[in-house]
Parts: sequence; C-alpha cells; structure tokens
Amino acid sequence: MDKDRGRDMDKDLDTEAENGAENQTESGTTGRTAAAAADALTGKIALVAGATRGAGRAMAVELGRAGATVYVTGRTTREHTSEVGRTQETIEGTADLVTAAGADAGTGGTGIAVPTDHLDPEQVRALVERIEREQSRLDILVNDIWGGDVHVEWDKKMWEHDLDKGLRILRLGVETHIVTSRYALPLLIRNPGGLVVEVTDGTDEFNRRYRKPLYYDLAKAAPLRMARALAEELKEYDCTALCLTPGWLRSEAMLDTHFKVTEDDWRAGCEQNPHFAISETPAFVGRALAALASDPEVARWNGASLSSGGLAKEYGFTDVDGSAPDAWRYITEVEQEGKEADVTGYR
Repeated sequence: MDKDRGRDMDKDLDTEAENGAENQTESGTTGRTAAAAADALTGKIALVAGATRGAGRAMAVELGRAGATVYVTGRTTREHTSEVGRTQETIEGTADLVTAAGADAGTGGTGIAVPTDHLDPEQVRALVERIEREQSRLDILVNDIWGGDVHVEWDKKMWEHDLDKGLRILRLGVETHIVTSRYALPLLIRNPGGLVVEVTDGTDEFNRRYRKPLYYDLAKAAPLRMARALAEELKEYDCTALCLTPGWLRSEAMLDTHFKVTEDDWRAGCEQNPHFAISETPAFVGRALAALASDPEVARWNGASLSSGGLAKEYGFTDVDGSAPDAWRYITEVEQEGKEADVTGYR
C-alpha cells in the first residue's frame, strides 16, 4: 500500500470531538478559517523545517497567506540538489511562493529561505540564532523534515533491507526532528502561545497497523510519540505540541513520478488505482495548519493526533476544489476492507 501511495496521530480527531503549487494554495476557505485567510497570523514568526516541496511547501504558503513571516528550510536550492534528486522544487522557490501568497492576500506574509541540513546541529543552531537575531521570537515550529522515500526498500523484510539505507531513513525522519526541536524550542518557549507541529504520515489510530517496512514504520510512528512527549514538556510554558498528517497527498512526486499525471488531469491516475480518487492537494493540509495556528483555543489539541480531513470538519475549510476529503476514514473503511472504490460520503 505505501509503495503504491508513497505518502510523504493518543487521540484521533474523529474520536476526540508543487506541481501547480500556485493553484494548490489559492484562497477559498470557509467557516472559522476565513479569518486565517485574512491576517490572523500577522506578526507571527514561523519556521517550517522541510519546506522544499509537498506538504511542507503548502503549509509555509498558507502561513504566509495568513500574514506570518515564515522561515523555510530544506537542502535543495537553485545551486544544490539533495539526495531526493528533484531539481524542480527549491527552497528559494518556496520562499517566493510564500511572499506571493502574502501579497495576494494583502497580509504582508513573507517567506525567507535558509538552506539547512537538519542533521547538522551547527547549521540548525545558526538557523535559530538568525531567527532570534532578526525577529527576537518564534511562534510556530513545524517539523516536516523527511526525504527518506528514496531509501525505502518497500517489499523487504527488516533483515533483508539494506541496513545503511534503513538507518538513513531513521536519521532523516526522526533525528532531524529532534535536532531541530532541541535548538528551536528554547526560543519558542520565551512567549506563551507557541505551537509545535510534528508532521507524519497517518493518524495514531491508523498507524497502529504495521506500515511496512520496519524502518518506514518507525519513522512515521516517532513523530506521534514526539508530539505527545513535547505536549507534556511544554505545558508549563503555555505552549502546545501536536501531530498533523495529510491524507493521500498529491505531492509533486506523486503526480509526475508515481502516476505520471498533472494536477489538472490528476483523476486520470484513478485508472491505475481507483482509490486515488480520495487524494488531496498539499493546500488542504496547509489550510489545516493555518486554521490551527489561528485558533486561540489550539491548546485543546495538546498532544493530539490530527488529520487534514478531520480538521476540515472542525474548522470548515476545504481543498481547492471545494471538497473535504476524509482520506484516513476512507482508507480504513473502504480500501483496507477490500471494497470497490467509491468516495461518496468521504469527500
């Protein structure tokens, strides 16, 4: 399942009551997130670690649209390509999209690109020192660092999987988050109301299943536990930590590499896998993040596992086509049960 999907959390929201990036992040929210689409985050300082493409890029853009100053990091620049091997998306390109979104919305949101390898503590230390020097605060930390898909041997048993590749997956998906939080949290806790968002693939409820292979399973389970642990440690500082997942993400690689389609004709991918009909643009989880960051009562989610589809029910935002795909419920109730693909009632 994960091989086909390639989807780049102690409570699930339901139980707790750039290919075409410019189009994927256009405005169009409803309900409580209408405020987030205006200037609800003006004056807020955010760090989206791992914002070169996909969910990270879209989350940075939506924070900027709502008025935040967003530091965006990653390893692929206009001069250097990371091991992911994609030259199409760069960290400078993300910053440009953030600034453009802020200008289009009239909020003044701005993107600032800082090339960073989050496995290098000194680079992360320098990044946070720069934010402190330039802004004197940090309000939102998003740990979306990944890039491990290229190392996953999807059909291998643990003892068959290349060990170096497996350990690299864990370093990219777990160690990077730890290093970033180690240096960013001392700045974030200086002011009450700070928000830490760990990003993973799958809700806590769904990830009780085995997400083969072992290294991928560990990498995607760790952010859930990290959010729960940080929620406890941040309470006394009046800060919140939670875990957020998109659904079946129509990332750039999902479109042009896995399904060989574009955002304009993405439904053609359903001919290869009919369950692709439940997929969502990166903007959907970006709007979920903007809604959370704009919510004065976000502390109610402290330690929770949240999804873009579940949060859409709470906050009233939609994906760019006006739908609200509830991917994890669909995957559990339809795909995992071997039923015929039918998204009726799920988006």
